[in-house]
Amino acid sequence: MSVHDELAIARHALIDLVRSVGRLQTRLGDVLDVRRVQEDADRLREDLDLLREGSAAKEPTPGPTQSEIVLIPQTPYDLSMWVGCDDEGIGSGHGPELRR
Repeated sequence: MSVHDELAIARHALIDLVRSVGRLQTRLGDVLDVRRVQEDADRLREDLDLLREGSAAKEPTPGPTQSEIVLIPQTPYDLSMWVGCDDEGIGSGHGPELRR
């Protein structure tokens, strides 16, 4: 799950919390404890907004869905490319008749 998805889930949970606090305020009245919870919910909303803005800048952009295929030709390499190289026999495409 991406950071964006997690923040959306947290945002929905926070909206549910704000609704519940509103219902509590209706039942309990405008008491200090309910106001404190409302202020905490408002602060959480602001913090989630900051997280969303910060994560949008850090979220990596999706790369290509399929890696690029590089075709390697079946034709032999130009032998002049190997001039001056030591042939240690590892992965050599030269046959024994071309070795010294």
